[in-house]
Amino acid sequence: MTVSSATNNTTSADLSSASDASNNPSSALNQSDFLKLLVAQIQYQDPMNPQSDTQMAAQMAQFTSLQQATQSTSSLAMIQANSLVGSTVNVQIDSQHSASGVVTGVVMNNGTPQITVGGQNYGLNQVTSITPASAASTAANTGTATTSTN
Repeated sequence: MTVSSATNNTTSADLSSASDASNNPSSALNQSDFLKLLVAQIQYQDPMNPQSDTQMAAQMAQFTSLQQATQSTSSLAMIQANSLVGSTVNVQIDSQHSASGVVTGVVMNNGTPQITVGGQNYGLNQVTSITPASAASTAANTGTATTSTN
């Protein structure tokens, strides 16, 4: 029995794209990648035991459904972040520090929306409380203010 040597043709570009995919799940696989995998699967399948075309169609439908769910989640997060513009929020920076201020904008960072408060960007998961814009302006007009201490 002869054993041939195997070579590793992985380049630094391959490693960086794999690293990017693990850091940014939205770039992990797209429809083009799925179609390449599907073609490779068809090309290298066992001719004596071919995979059914209904199985491939089901795989394509599952991938499309997953892609649409991911896009919907991203869209909902963006809508939620945009709805906070003008509101006063408290954000938890770390276990000992928090900040408070008016949301002045929304930016996308690696496919994830972040709100801008006082010139700094924060994730939606850091928001601990929200005072809607109308309530904040009412409190300012009546002279009442809320403060928090840590």
